[in-house]
Amino acid sequence: MIDIDAKDFQILDEIYRTKSVSIAVEKIGLGQPSISIRLGKLREHFNDPLFVRTSNGMQPTPRLEAMIPAIRDALALCAGDAGMPRPFDPSNASHVFRICMTDVGQTVILPRLLACLRKTAPGVRIETINLDENAARLLESGEIDIAMGFTLDIPAPFYQQRLFEEGFICMASQHHPRLGKQMRLKDFLHERHVEVVMPRGTGHWILNKTLEEQGIARNVVIRVPSFLGVAGIVAHSDLIAIVPAHLGSILAGEGQTKLLTMPIKLPTYPVKQYWHERYHRDPANQWLRSTLATLFIQ
Repeated sequence: MIDIDAKDFQILDEIYRTKSVSIAVEKIGLGQPSISIRLGKLREHFNDPLFVRTSNGMQPTPRLEAMIPAIRDALALCAGDAGMPRPFDPSNASHVFRICMTDVGQTVILPRLLACLRKTAPGVRIETINLDENAARLLESGEIDIAMGFTLDIPAPFYQQRLFEEGFICMASQHHPRLGKQMRLKDFLHERHVEVVMPRGTGHWILNKTLEEQGIARNVVIRVPSFLGVAGIVAHSDLIAIVPAHLGSILAGEGQTKLLTMPIKLPTYPVKQYWHERYHRDPANQWLRSTLATLFIQ
């Protein structure tokens, strides 16, 4: 058995492509005697002529014809090209992205993203699941492509990129009987509230924690598990609610609610996109992250 290296595979591939030993000499950079010696050893090793001289040049034998795909795979592996993903072409892509996000993200982020996709990637589809403590595991397994929002459940080793800073604002009915364009602290404390109960480590959890640390107790008359119904509750009652500022702007645009600046200082928090190292160089994942960054980074 002889030692076969990449140069031997390159010789076989070049002669196969060009049907000429002399042209292979020019392509590979070895002298013709060297190539002839190597080719002779390869013929002996495989117990096959490999090439036969014909009127149409050097033609492969059936044995070599069957070997060529494996030879080219080996050359790609040696060149570092094996398994290289194809570039992602959004205009022609038929792809499903799975995004883990909060209900606020579905309202604030999805409409703008979908409008962009309609123009640049009409074949792309989006599936969303709720952002929770499983996000890191789902990113790692590839069950989701990215996670979006603010969470303490995705550790630092994951890639992350800040998209925008989020704050808080108070939302009330457009026809609230006691609140005009401004709200004082005593008004805030006196009014009845809708409270959104969120898991630990989320942006709204930080809000509740801050209010508790400042000794501010709201007169909460209803607690709900998400923001999905808050606008409807507020619009048709005299209750008020603290909501993320971007969400509040969208909901107030429907004309049934108004926004009031908070009479107390509250923290802001970064809304980020997160992804796993496994997919850091994946062209489709890169495109989605770049698109979101273009749409939302301030």
